[in-house]
Amino acid sequence: MGRADEDRVESIVQLILDDHTDERAVNKIDLYNQPDKKAIIDIVKKLLKILYPGYYSDRVYKIYSLRNNMSATIEDVIFHLKKQIMIVLKHCGTHPECSEDDIEEIAQDMVFDLMEKIPQIRAYLDTDIQAAYEGDPAAESKDEIILSYPGLYAVSVYRIAHELFLLGVPMIPRIMTEHAHSVTGIDIHPGATIGRYFFMDHGTGIVIGETTVIGEHVKMYQGVTLGGSSTKGGQKLKGVKRHPTIKDHVTIYSGSSILGGDTVIEENVVVGGNTFITRSVGKDTKVSVKDQGLRFKD
Repeated sequence: MGRADEDRVESIVQLILDDHTDERAVNKIDLYNQPDKKAIIDIVKKLLKILYPGYYSDRVYKIYSLRNNMSATIEDVIFHLKKQIMIVLKHCGTHPECSEDDIEEIAQDMVFDLMEKIPQIRAYLDTDIQAAYEGDPAAESKDEIILSYPGLYAVSVYRIAHELFLLGVPMIPRIMTEHAHSVTGIDIHPGATIGRYFFMDHGTGIVIGETTVIGEHVKMYQGVTLGGSSTKGGQKLKGVKRHPTIKDHVTIYSGSSILGGDTVIEENVVVGGNTFITRSVGKDTKVSVKDQGLRFKD
């Protein structure tokens, strides 16, 4: 590399360093006071060991030592999750009037509240597994569903994140569900409300927005979007019901979009593939696209 090239490299380095000096969001450098994404993903993995001890636990442990190993995992999650919640509470400024000790106590209560919900989360997940087994003739066993189905992985992480969302924990629930999104291609906002016996067949490309409400025994296929009809309002729409309500025993086939906070899909509706729905549908209705034809040209 000649002198001219070296001068140009130095110029580029200085150009980029100078660009790091203003107050834009992309320049925020606060490594020790921001949540650790890697640590949060590690917490998710340990929580899955707690939810499914027979499937995600380390193989090096014998059955008779599983209880001791589980106790250690639970204590580990409590310690590290509390630490991350303390960081986000301070980082997001949600309790500006609180002292360090107050923040620690709030974070600890949030972690305890989540861990006490574990049996309830497991009860819901047991119904999700049952729905997948009953709804998919390709499923050989429930073991196969737990070990391989991306839909169950995504909903497992969602059910943890949703409880943290309800507790008012900022940022961490979204990091958890976006991790599941990156792994499975399924995007479930932690603020969505999803009932029991929920099954996403194949799952890839499913999007479920923040204010979506889903009842029980709902089944949907890949590429379904439960979204907002418009995002033009931006931050002004925060807290507004923007996403649809799906009631019990509804099936939504692949590629369908159901949009809008006032849109309600009533009980026992079947939504056909590639439909685009922006108004409510009454119960016991089948919705499909008419006269969708194929053209073949030599």
